Amino acid sequence: MNVVDRFLKYVSFDTQSSETSGTTPSTEKQMILAKALKEEVEAMGLTEVSLDEHAYLMATLPANTDKQIPTIGFIAHLDTSPDMSGMNVKPRIVKNYDGKDILLNKENNVILSPKMFPELLKHTGEDIIVTDGTTLLGADDKAGIAEIMTAMQYLIDHPEIKHGKIRIAFNPDEEIGMGASKFDVEKFGCEWAYTMDGSEVGELEFENFNAAAVTVSVKGLNVHPGYAKNKMLNAGLIAMQFAQMLPAQQRPEHTEGYEGFFHLTGMNGTVEEATLSYIIRDHDAEKFDKRLKLLQDTADYMNKLYSPNTVKLEIKQQYRNMREIVEPKKYIVDLAEEAMKELDIVPLIHPIRGGTDGAQLSYKGLPCPNIFAGGMNFHGKYEWVPIQSMEKAVKVIVKIIELNAKK
Repeated sequence: MNVVDRFLKYVSFDTQSSETSGTTPSTEKQMILAKALKEEVEAMGLTEVSLDEHAYLMATLPANTDKQIPTIGFIAHLDTSPDMSGMNVKPRIVKNYDGKDILLNKENNVILSPKMFPELLKHTGEDIIVTDGTTLLGADDKAGIAEIMTAMQYLIDHPEIKHGKIRIAFNPDEEIGMGASKFDVEKFGCEWAYTMDGSEVGELEFENFNAAAVTVSVKGLNVHPGYAKNKMLNAGLIAMQFAQMLPAQQRPEHTEGYEGFFHLTGMNGTVEEATLSYIIRDHDAEKFDKRLKLLQDTADYMNKLYSPNTVKLEIKQQYRNMREIVEPKKYIVDLAEEAMKELDIVPLIHPIRGGTDGAQLSYKGLPCPNIFAGGMNFHGKYEWVPIQSMEKAVKVIVKIIELNAKK
């Protein structure tokens, strides 16, 4: 199978993860794809194939030379986002895209337009896989899985390309931030690896946000409104006041590049009690810590303004910037950059404005930059992927392996 055939096969599996299950994998349907992939890698002739009870699949392409070459790995995730259904995905290939609007769903008037997504125009003349406007596509990250599998088959079919031991892994629950939670780095046995989970062609990322989730709990005092003067504490209004005290220009809709943010992701409340849910992000560790301190200072101020214990914070650290781990071994980024340049792909090295399994894996001892997989507009019905982008990703994997053996 070529990369397109594999991709179309994999997106037929519904592997949407769940933020509420508390298990790994968070949904059993991820295991169904993992088992299918296990059969496929075994049929390909890969060795050291293992699939554990948590849906972590690992396999080896053995070295075909006696030369001492570092063992490297390639990783992609099984799950799709909880943000939109991945059930009954109906992909369609738009051949030789002409730069105009693409009607995804006539009944619901869902249109993929370069007016909204100008990056489409960069792929004029290419063949684009789109959704039918009712589900996500699943290029995040089944494009990555298809690319890794296709690259392994290519190397099997071309033994003249000498390489060291190559490890591959497919893991669950990346979309809910748990992809690396039970990843056995020692068992994987690599000096470094690459996640194939980026977007546009050329993306090469080795730094990401520091991240925390914060819950702000507000306790009010509810009395009869007719007799509330100097007594009532309205938790809903106090929560709104808390939100307004944070800098408005440091919200996601006003930031880019290395700029961090406070993002209010949910709120609910009554007079008696209210909660605010935030995610906090910043690439700079010092600025990140200052953001958390500002939240605490705001809570302390409001407790003085009203009464002690009116506002409480629960801060959950999520992941750290992998740059601290990868930068001392920058040659692993340089290797991927060189591979792209040899293939006439312009490397796009910039920070991830989000997270990646590679960040957590880096802190578990496996330095792990992220490489493009080609998909665009992840997590929704406007998701799409150019076939040519996936083909380039396959070539990058092969070229990295080839260059690693030569150095």
